[in-house]
Amino acid sequence: MATPAETRLYKPAETPYPILDLIRNRFSPRAFDSRPVEKDKLVTILEAARWTASAMNAQPWRFIVATRDNEPEFQKMLSILKEGNQKWAKDAPVLILAVTREEHDGGQVNRYADHDTGQALAYISVQAMVFDIYLRMMGGFYPDKAREIYSIPEGYTPLTALALGYLGTLEQLEESVLVREQRPRTRKPLTELVFSDDWENTASFVE
Repeated sequence: MATPAETRLYKPAETPYPILDLIRNRFSPRAFDSRPVEKDKLVTILEAARWTASAMNAQPWRFIVATRDNEPEFQKMLSILKEGNQKWAKDAPVLILAVTREEHDGGQVNRYADHDTGQALAYISVQAMVFDIYLRMMGGFYPDKAREIYSIPEGYTPLTALALGYLGTLEQLEESVLVREQRPRTRKPLTELVFSDDWENTASFVE
């Protein structure tokens, strides 16, 4: 548990194999500093997403962005989050709603749309870490409300919400949130995830 005043939490992954520090140091915080994210950095983060690979180059991702310097827009975005997330996301300087276009231009279903939008979010996450900016993705929001207040048309699906900014301090979190924030990071081992020859037949090179 944190004891020093103004404690910022860092949770680098303990990996059995070497990975990029940008990936190893990434985690999904709930404590965000109110310090604004500089416009040039925010645009660069979004530019990284623009260059994500996508099936048939459909680029199905769309992002609605709200920053704290526009308080009405920020509160509008905050209102689509479930109440448990609002408790801490209110401190983040940037909130984003990621939306997926589910069809190609010709009207056929793009069954890779969510996958490709997920890749774009991963690019956002890694590019943000270059600037020591963190983000937390949230499934805890109200898609129907988002669709209504942002006039999202048919064929587009609100996929996830994001809070983005510099790390805040543990002291700003409520006790119930603080407990979750300090839980150790865990991941399933590669032996449960990587197969060869047959389903759940662990690949020999990761045993």
